[in-house]
Amino acid sequence: MSPPRDLSQTPAVTAAPAQRTREPFVSPYMPKYPDPMSNISSFKIIESTLREGEQFANAFFDTAKKVEIAKALDAIGVDYLELTSPAASEQSYNDCKTIAGLGLKAKILTHTRCHMDDARLAVETGVDGVDVVIGTSSYLREFSHGKDMEYITDKAIEVITYIKSQGREVRFSTEDSFRSDLVDLLSIYKAVDKIGVNRVGIADTVGCANPRQVYELVKTLRSVVNCDIECHFHNDTGCAIANAYAALEAGATHIDTSVLGIGERNGITPLGGLFARMYAADKDYVMGKYDLKLIRNVENLVADSVEVAVPFNNYITGYCAFTHKAGIHAKAILNNPSTYEILKPEDFGMSRYVSIGHRLTGWNAVKNRIEQLRLTDMTDDDAKAVTQKIKELADIRPLSLDNVDSLLHQYHDAKKTSSHITILEKIATPDQLAEPAVKASTTQKQQQPIKK
Repeated sequence: MSPPRDLSQTPAVTAAPAQRTREPFVSPYMPKYPDPMSNISSFKIIESTLREGEQFANAFFDTAKKVEIAKALDAIGVDYLELTSPAASEQSYNDCKTIAGLGLKAKILTHTRCHMDDARLAVETGVDGVDVVIGTSSYLREFSHGKDMEYITDKAIEVITYIKSQGREVRFSTEDSFRSDLVDLLSIYKAVDKIGVNRVGIADTVGCANPRQVYELVKTLRSVVNCDIECHFHNDTGCAIANAYAALEAGATHIDTSVLGIGERNGITPLGGLFARMYAADKDYVMGKYDLKLIRNVENLVADSVEVAVPFNNYITGYCAFTHKAGIHAKAILNNPSTYEILKPEDFGMSRYVSIGHRLTGWNAVKNRIEQLRLTDMTDDDAKAVTQKIKELADIRPLSLDNVDSLLHQYHDAKKTSSHITILEKIATPDQLAEPAVKASTTQKQQQPIKK
């Protein structure tokens, strides 16, 4: 795997720390008075990497890896860990028992069919709660289990009653909720709420829902049940994070996630993506509850385990998440990072990167690099002259940071003998900017931003 850029090890032009006098984390277009049913500032995360994530095409977690992932997620502070059903296999049963016995802060759940045999196995493992599910859409009732709504309701009541009698937390979820009849949904949710289920679940099993549909369904459900509401969103059509946010606005209390969003097909709401969205909505709540600086480690752990790379544009930890390239962006970022960043990279243990070796670069970014290299006698006019040369050379190919530093050092040295303009005229291709070993070493040492 190629991990996200660690800028403590990678040469970079980084913006000098700046005091942010205005941080527009709250959009002026947000409602002045939040929806009284909204749980944007009081939600819980059910982390399902060890259940939904096992359904990812490449996934295979042995017991040791499951324990490692469970501990990493627990360190972040997720509220629940959901595990594969103990009915899936003998090893799945044993893994439930093992993780339930770790003494983690997070509550341990397992996900089972709405069947008494599964419920008994789940209780035997010692988990804190059981997440029960059964399909309710016409598709699943006809082509999956073949049961009618009367049977489903009776079976749900039987299973929930048993799990509660064993002192376990229980959630009842319909499957394929957004293709199920609304009357059927509300009827069964009201029935299980009446007997004391802890949560009811809405599942967008095929990823067909959009935020408006989610808001309307959750808001309607909130008006007919007293229990908590959990939501599970697949990402087949790209709405998983937006749907999760809309659900919380409408009164949902729990959101299912997985690391990097891995799961069946295109997966579900990614943990890091949900953190990014909720940080922008209520930074104090998210930072006060979860250790955001640990998200990168758990993403690398899971990515290695399932043999994929963290995407370049991944929320928070992607290679380009905090990379700025265009000259007009770079100038503003160097003056005040809030101009083009809604997330503060340092809050997530990440670093900002300003790319300068390309045709879109601006002289302010080059000037910042000059200051980092402590080439103190170079003026703004010098920075502009070198910037123009960088643009010319970058029309041939992009320049590495070593190439840029070599050009700056050559220009700086030549200026002592007033031959700096000649130096720029002589350099016609990027290949003439090979970095001497001594200066490469110096560059490494001087890459850190200078505090102003």
